[in-house]
Amino acid sequence: MRKIAIIGGGAAGMACAVMLARKGNEVDIYERGERLGRKLSATGNGQGNVTNVNVSPQYYFSDEEEKLAGVLARFSWEDAVRFLESMGGVFLPDARGRVYPAGRQASAVTDLLRRELARLRVGVHTGMRITALSDGGQGFRLAWEGGASEAERVVLAAGGCAAPNFGTDGTAYALAQRYGHTVTALSPVLVQLRTDPDAVRGLKGIRVDAGLRVMRGGTERYACRGDVLFTESGVSGDAVFRASSYAEKGDVLLIDFLPDVPPARLKAAVGEGEEGLLCIVNNGLGRQLCRRAEGKRERILSFLKQFPLTVTGTLGFGYAQATRGGIPLAETDAALMSIFRRGLYFAGEILNADGACGGFNLHWAWASAHTIAEALQ
Repeated sequence: MRKIAIIGGGAAGMACAVMLARKGNEVDIYERGERLGRKLSATGNGQGNVTNVNVSPQYYFSDEEEKLAGVLARFSWEDAVRFLESMGGVFLPDARGRVYPAGRQASAVTDLLRRELARLRVGVHTGMRITALSDGGQGFRLAWEGGASEAERVVLAAGGCAAPNFGTDGTAYALAQRYGHTVTALSPVLVQLRTDPDAVRGLKGIRVDAGLRVMRGGTERYACRGDVLFTESGVSGDAVFRASSYAEKGDVLLIDFLPDVPPARLKAAVGEGEEGLLCIVNNGLGRQLCRRAEGKRERILSFLKQFPLTVTGTLGFGYAQATRGGIPLAETDAALMSIFRRGLYFAGEILNADGACGGFNLHWAWASAHTIAEALQ
């Protein structure tokens, strides 16, 4: 029996604790917040998008694609469902491959994991922020304000910088840097995009089911279809969150307001001025398109299919669902153990591996936890 400490009580930390405890290890979780799984309880707009049937390396971004692919190959989406259903519940995919609990409640997924941790008698220490990690008599010494403990192995699963209101503010990187690890450039993803405020003036609150393309230097980087919501500073919505993984400052978003209507049909339907767009687009949107097109019909037709917005940035980590960057996978072995300090492992978002919108990041949490648990069996 090994004594293993897990720093971070999010999805990766809880899953890793369950997997390790099931193998007979003595496991303790140290979570800085007052409750485990707060970010998990908000995933998928509160509905719990836990994985995706299309999981494959093509939906991920990392410094070590081969190593990432190896982790994913050892834990499929079916494995994720089997793991979750081993604790209870039913998990089903939707038409886009996103897998949810049948009850569509993310907090219930957290409750499943908490219940299993209790059954396995995993030590759960909340309100416990680890401020230092160093060598100790049993292998590692973990220190917090007012106390310390030791463990033979440590799993660092404290997240990245996204959604700091859940306690993931990036301070945990310093624990790894103590052992010589580096941290790549960090940026928010799965986040609202900023544009020139003048470009979206008068459109705030308008939501459309649209086609969205990300263009860079005239080349398409990504395309999808979904909700686009205009905000005071740019655009949000499902399609924008998905596109944010591929967009950078200076890229151009092209919005197709009527993806099901071919240009020829539009040309026959659109008349002159604002009234020429009645029953074609939202009246408020029609007024703004006419204003931008200076009433010119050909420009209105162009805007309906390719409305351009230049990306000036994002809304930041405070509004992001995931972090791009982190501890390089190149600084770990195939089991996600540090190449600088034996017995130190990394799971989840703290690593430089992030996935597209749609359950891919939670799948990385389960898969990286599984890789570590298999190595420590």
